[in-house]
Amino acid sequence: MSSPSGRVLDVARTHAEAAAYTIGWDLAVRLPQPLVDRAMRTTADRLYARGGSSIDRLRSNLSRAVPDATAGELDELGRDAMRSYLRYWGEVFRLPRFTADTVDDWITVDHPERVFALKAQGRGMIAALPHMGNWDLMGAWALSHGLPLMTVMERLRPERLYDEFVAFREGLGMTVLPLTGGEPTMPRLAAHLRAGGFVCLLADRDMSRSGLVVDLLGEKARMPVGPALLAQQTGAALFAATSRYEQDRLRMTVHEVVPTREGPDGLVAMAQDLADVFSAEIRRSPADWHMLQRVFEVDRLPDGGVR
Repeated sequence: MSSPSGRVLDVARTHAEAAAYTIGWDLAVRLPQPLVDRAMRTTADRLYARGGSSIDRLRSNLSRAVPDATAGELDELGRDAMRSYLRYWGEVFRLPRFTADTVDDWITVDHPERVFALKAQGRGMIAALPHMGNWDLMGAWALSHGLPLMTVMERLRPERLYDEFVAFREGLGMTVLPLTGGEPTMPRLAAHLRAGGFVCLLADRDMSRSGLVVDLLGEKARMPVGPALLAQQTGAALFAATSRYEQDRLRMTVHEVVPTREGPDGLVAMAQDLADVFSAEIRRSPADWHMLQRVFEVDRLPDGGVR
């Protein structure tokens, strides 16, 4: 148990982080993009050099993606992953200034016809995403092409930071549901899908004790049951959507629809299909996998938690 002084420091730190995000958001909107890019790259290098538990976890996760990497290669990969992650933040800060044309200037999409065909059918869609590339830019692309996007967001600390992020995403046109502390999300998501809506869910990390155990990057990991369960319940099309950076653009791929299978075993099979796609894409571009939290079963806390 932390001491009273320790709890005060924790509160002060979270409010300081919120202030830093808000200031960064405000400045990045006004500064030229090259200046923002340099600042984010410098910040990424400093954070990586400083180290800490999140950096250690990032390196550990990346070692599963590149198991033959030497210590030096893993160190370089970890630094590149932090640069990719801070590049994501630099782009997020500027997204409110983007128009539909601007979004298309920043992103290349492989197989967009798969999404457009489902939209033409009036069928609901569930995109399962790993923490790769820039998922907010992917969402902005979907919105710019007329896809009514609903998502679920983990509550951030302090509440002020969470509110800022919800306002940002809603400003882009997303409908954002809180993961906790609000009405149950599954009925809202299901109704949206039955009406032909589009749901995007980050799906490579389970934050509960009810996730589905799958093979991810050659190790047992838990993925959330939500994407597969929604597909079973609503008949919506489930597919993986991934992204990675290629020089000055983001490359997004719309993968093939995952066949819907019935029952509990079907849920696991569908989640494994997603995990197979995630594994292949992470191995293709490991530096763009921004996973600084526990994922693998062997790394979970003794009580089964993930934090």
